[in-house]
Formats: sequence, C-alpha cells, structure tokens
Amino acid sequence: MPITCRISPRPTTQKEFAKMDYEVMRCAFESQNELGRLCDEIIYRNDLAARLQAAGLIPVHKEVPITVKHRDFAKTYRMDLVVGNTGVYELKTEARLAVDHEAQLLNYLFLCGASHGKLVNFRPPQVESRFVNSMLNPGRRKQFDVDTRRWRDLDGGSLILRISLLEMLQDWGNSLELSLYTEAVIHFLGGEAKVAKVMELRRAEPRWGISASTSWVRTPHFA
Repeated sequence: MPITCRISPRPTTQKEFAKMDYEVMRCAFESQNELGRLCDEIIYRNDLAARLQAAGLIPVHKEVPITVKHRDFAKTYRMDLVVGNTGVYELKTEARLAVDHEAQLLNYLFLCGASHGKLVNFRPPQVESRFVNSMLNPGRRKQFDVDTRRWRDLDGGSLILRISLLEMLQDWGNSLELSLYTEAVIHFLGGEAKVAKVMELRRAEPRWGISASTSWVRTPHFA
C-alpha cells in the first residue's frame, strides 16, 4: 500500500467533532493551568492524553505513524494525538500558530483520510487553538488531469523526473506537502549529493554605490 496508517479515522460531522473537541480543550486548559506554559511538547502530549483517557474519551492514540511509500522510497510522519478515532490533534509550543502549522495538519488529514483536526498551542499565556478541516478524501485527491504537452524529455534525468512524478501522483494523489514529492524525486534521481548543485548568485552593483556581492546556495539541479 502506498500510504499506511494503523488507524482509520471514522467519518464524523462537524457537530460531532465540536462536541468531542469541547472536552479535549477543557483538558488542554487544565493541563496548562497545572503545568504552566513553558514545558516541552512531549510533556503536554502525555499529560493531555492521560486526562482524555481519564475523562472517558477513548481511544486516545499518541504519535500515530503514517508511512508514505513509492517503490524504494519511504517517509514516515507522526500525528501527535488521534482522539476517539475521529479527530487529529497537532500540539505545539510556539510563540504563535502559523500558516505552516495549518499546512502540516492538513497534510496529516489528507494522508489518513480524516475530515477534522485541530492545532493546540500551549506556549501563549492562554492555550491557543485553530480548527483545520478537509473535504478531500484519498479518492478525490486522485481525480486530476496532467497536461504534459509543453514537457520535453531532454535527457535521462528529465525522463526520470516526469515518470516519477506521474507515478507518485497516481499512487499518492495530489495536494500533499510539496517537500514530500521533492524528497522522493531527489531520491529517484540518485540522492541529494548527485542532484543538489551549488549555484553562484551575483548581485550587480546598485546605482547608489554599494559594492557588488556574491553568495552561494544549494539548489536542486535536475540535469
């Protein structure tokens, strides 16, 4: 199987998830009130899981792995908490929640086929949270068209790139995080040592008299 997870979240309505989430957030606030806001994420995760189990919200699964495979490439993600086999919770200890955190949780929802999740951040003075919902199931993510009319296979590398991307999309579907597809393509092209190339970036002398500067960056090179 291209995507495997030992838990298959059952479909639930927004109303059902909201009812469960009320209890989850009650436990989250109690956790921060008792532990403070400066603990590590793993401490909040274990404490929250124990409180949820004591409150009867079972099953509560911690660090749930999702493995994505294609040929000899594999990558494993871990969801912080899956509560009641319905909701996915991603816990944070950041100054504030960001768009990248939403994208991370949405990627998990896509991978496991769940509809509802929530970010919970314990670092601010008061617990911060944000709902993340998905309407895309694995079947819908595989309903797409690929337009290759302007693509040209100029060499072996570009041929491998095209075939690998098309096969991955057929296996995994679209809409997953970009870094997953990128890591897989680099793997199939021989690894970062072969694919990444140091490129010189030179800045021309600007009109206001500051001298030109040169910097070096590593960038994917698919030739």
